Amino acid sequence: MPLERTLIILKPDAIQRNLCGEIICRFEKKGLQIVGMKMMKISPQLAETHYESHKGKPFYAGLVKFMTEGPIVVMALEREDAIKGLREVMGATNPANAAEGTIRKKFAENIERNCIHGSDAPETAEQELRFFFSTADLL
Repeated sequence: MPLERTLIILKPDAIQRNLCGEIICRFEKKGLQIVGMKMMKISPQLAETHYESHKGKPFYAGLVKFMTEGPIVVMALEREDAIKGLREVMGATNPANAAEGTIRKKFAENIERNCIHGSDAPETAEQELRFFFSTADLL
């Protein structure tokens, strides 16, 4: 199976609650290698573009506002079957439905403030990685 890359965003709530180290440790323990990482403040325009697939949904405006309220950490992670592996570590979007031991089950406050975003498919990952990283940024 070939190596796969995916995007992860540690959302403002994870940064505010000092959870970055513990969350990153979980990725590394699952064999996900960090090939790009940076902390940044996301602009409203980038948040709108990144979450465009949710435009028109009732939570869209709140999601854009939340993602721009503080810094985020974006990471490019790599391993075989990275997207599937990462989604298993993250847990379901709604922490009430997330499996025990997952990031969202352990750390999420609610469905909106759930600490983490991860790409859901190879095509999505490729597009999302380009939003945050140039080819030169990645190992």
